[in-house]
Amino acid sequence: MKEQPQVYKSNALVQASYKLSVYEQRIILAAIAQVRRDQLLTDRHLYRISAQEIAEMAGVKVDRAYGLIKEAAERLFERRVMLHKEANGGPASSLLTRWVQAVEYIETEGTVGLQFAHRMLPYLAQLTEQFTHYALNDVARMTSAYAIRLYELLVQWRDKGERTIEIDWLREALQLDGKYPDVQNLKRRVIEPAVDQINELSPLWVKWEQRKTGRRVTHFVFTFGEKKAQKSAKENEKPKPKQLTRAVIEREARPGETWEQAKERLEREARAAK
Repeated sequence: MKEQPQVYKSNALVQASYKLSVYEQRIILAAIAQVRRDQLLTDRHLYRISAQEIAEMAGVKVDRAYGLIKEAAERLFERRVMLHKEANGGPASSLLTRWVQAVEYIETEGTVGLQFAHRMLPYLAQLTEQFTHYALNDVARMTSAYAIRLYELLVQWRDKGERTIEIDWLREALQLDGKYPDVQNLKRRVIEPAVDQINELSPLWVKWEQRKTGRRVTHFVFTFGEKKAQKSAKENEKPKPKQLTRAVIEREARPGETWEQAKERLEREARAAK
């Protein structure tokens, strides 16, 4: 079986502040999945992604993918990302950089080529610790850019199974730029659609709730896990014994048994089954 393309990002990049459309995300992630972790990554390398590849990955018609990746390619050069760095024993700092230093679109081939910006390279290669990875297919069919971002933030804490996210921090990370200032709108337009897509299209199941500080909703708490593990746990559960109501006893009674005899027999069988 062919190995699925994997996305590797430093945790600092996962938690960075940026905004990309769904198709810009797909192009960037498809390029990151091509990065060879066993080779030196340079800003001279051109990563090519075809409309056909994006169409197959996203489950859309290739004609539609051609136009959308062309538009996305034109915007990608202007996209910026703010990375927050914490130095051991020193002051925290922020780095503002572009994702890419060059983007080209080959009309006749429907292919995008891009070169990552030099300052982005440490966050994509030479990752020995403090990094997040997942299969590209985990997010390939998502149509919400927020769902892709939230999925990354959750798999970053995959071993914990729970992550508490401050709402103000999330607004900055997603660069909402003042959109959805009301928490109810934020939940309806960002959180609920993102969680729905993660539950439907990814290997994770997710539940969430809000948390207040005083009278104000300040955090979202996400509980999550692998669907396979959830399914296996359900399969291993022993069936719960039937409650011996009068209706059950009458239904299970054998020909010639009185109600009391049937009740005694069913109770005996239930004890033996434990």
